[in-house]
Amino acid sequence: MRVSAPATHPARCLDAAAHAALRAEFPLLETCVYLGNNSTGAAPRGVERVLADHWATLRDWRDDVWQGWHVGLDRYADSVAALLGAPPGSVVTDANLSTLLVRVLSCFDYRPPRDRIVTTDLEYPTVPFIGTAFRRYGARLDVVGTGGPRFDEDALEARIDERTLLVCVPHASFSSGATIDLARLVARAHAVGALVVVDAFQTVGAVPLDVTALGVDIVLGGAHKWLCGAGTAFLYVRPDLAGRLEPAATGWQAGDRALTFRVSTGWAAGAQRFAGGTPYPLTSLISQVGLDLLAGVGIGAIRAHSLALTQRVLDRAAAADVTVVSPTDPDRRGGVVCLDVPDGEEVKRRLAARNMICTWRGWLRVGPHVYNTLDEVDAFMDALSEELGR
Repeated sequence: MRVSAPATHPARCLDAAAHAALRAEFPLLETCVYLGNNSTGAAPRGVERVLADHWATLRDWRDDVWQGWHVGLDRYADSVAALLGAPPGSVVTDANLSTLLVRVLSCFDYRPPRDRIVTTDLEYPTVPFIGTAFRRYGARLDVVGTGGPRFDEDALEARIDERTLLVCVPHASFSSGATIDLARLVARAHAVGALVVVDAFQTVGAVPLDVTALGVDIVLGGAHKWLCGAGTAFLYVRPDLAGRLEPAATGWQAGDRALTFRVSTGWAAGAQRFAGGTPYPLTSLISQVGLDLLAGVGIGAIRAHSLALTQRVLDRAAAADVTVVSPTDPDRRGGVVCLDVPDGEEVKRRLAARNMICTWRGWLRVGPHVYNTLDEVDAFMDALSEELGR
């Protein structure tokens, strides 16, 4: 059964001409139906110019290029901050989320009685793995089971008490797309004196996240999924908290005199104190291209478009009698719909052979983004139904 939709509208919420112009910025869309954005977003064609400029810089090297590179690094960090509803100077970038999370965790003394890190079994493996490594410093990792695929927020709230130092939770589960009630957990954590660390890698760029309104303490994420970037991650630290934290895992660019090339005697202001060593600017410059395109659409419009596309996946799955793992409530699902199909990994490969691209992590994961259309979702679901013989 095919659910019809007006062919002239990508999803009822974006102007057709503007949407077509946006799609034209992503060459990958010319080669396939690409619905793997929850794993890796499509790269915009503007990245080619950044790469060419970078080669020209390396070819004709002059050391003063670093001044411009630092401007680019700061611009990207502040652009991410704006997306998060945060002030300039509250975000720093580095190569990956793991590096930044280690810096965050190195700020704390894990002394009883406040020595526990509470997380959930729906978090990406990064967090529990690093949390376990910090046991050598006294940290006690408390992983709250869910039975999946949705968060057990009652159990999480019950485990957050005066012994809790940090609550480390994802904004959405990588395995099911289920979102978590951050406002509820922030209120509980702050009531008992704990801090909240949010892994927003699975949502940032697809789901609105206002860190100031929520009062979250620390947010981490990265560019290569919904932000259409590559090879860079970010860390937001609440401005009034940053000055009280001193990471033991650090680098020279976190110092207050770093760019004078003298030994620093204190910490840099704001999130810059979470910087590491000499940065690699290319990935931020690449990632700025996609972030600028998304900013031109606006996160509210992106979310509305995403919900329309994921609803179409849900409708088509119901019509084909395909089991949906993700929440169907639009307020509780991120940008991906996970489907339980027989031999899912093999089905994913067969779909890829037909240029219908999704991902598989225990479930078949369908992640349309702002540049996708309802027609593409229908084409994908037609192919999936054929593969399943339905």
